[in-house]
Amino acid sequence: MAFDYKKEYKEFYMPKDKPSIVVVPKINYIAVRGKGNPNDENGEYISTIDLLYNIAYTIKMSYKSSYQIDGFFDYVVPPLEGFWWQEGICGMDYQRKEELQFISLIRLPDFVSKKDFEWAISEATKKKKRDFSKVEFLTYEEGICVQCMHIGSYDNEPATVDSMHKYMEENGYQLDITDTRFHHEIYLSDPRRCEVSKLKTVIRHPIKKVDGIKEKSAI
Repeated sequence: MAFDYKKEYKEFYMPKDKPSIVVVPKINYIAVRGKGNPNDENGEYISTIDLLYNIAYTIKMSYKSSYQIDGFFDYVVPPLEGFWWQEGICGMDYQRKEELQFISLIRLPDFVSKKDFEWAISEATKKKKRDFSKVEFLTYEEGICVQCMHIGSYDNEPATVDSMHKYMEENGYQLDITDTRFHHEIYLSDPRRCEVSKLKTVIRHPIKKVDGIKEKSAI
């Protein structure tokens, strides 16, 4: 049976619909940066998703090619994720989506090295005859965060975020969104195939202890 990160790491991908504290370790991702309203059909966001999945599936299906990845095992491609921010705003202003900047992400299995990633970029470029130069290998350690499963429309996220912030404050933490720590979303539902009211999205915010001890994070 294929290894499924959502099932094996439920603390990161399947939290309850009540806020909780989690410490996220260093993880490698396929990543593409961009900006603009994600709902714009001709915007950067839509194109980044296609780029990500092309590379993700090139790596997943590598065992059928002449290139063999050391330690490879069959796995389910992890869900799409996104880091989001707006210049000068600590958090998210859902009314100003055109000002959003983002890093779209898909987690890489631990056995995938930078060399393997570069092979996948070359292989996809050759087969798809497309430019994948915007796609990068990103290592990121998110550190300590508050998170919650949001169910429903993306536009209704503020209510979930409010409950997360209340929970963190009650537990001695404060928000720590900076230029290297972001509003994070993990998309467990395909909006093209799921009713809006049933969409499942993990929302995660970086936090730190009120006493000023900052958790390690780098990008």
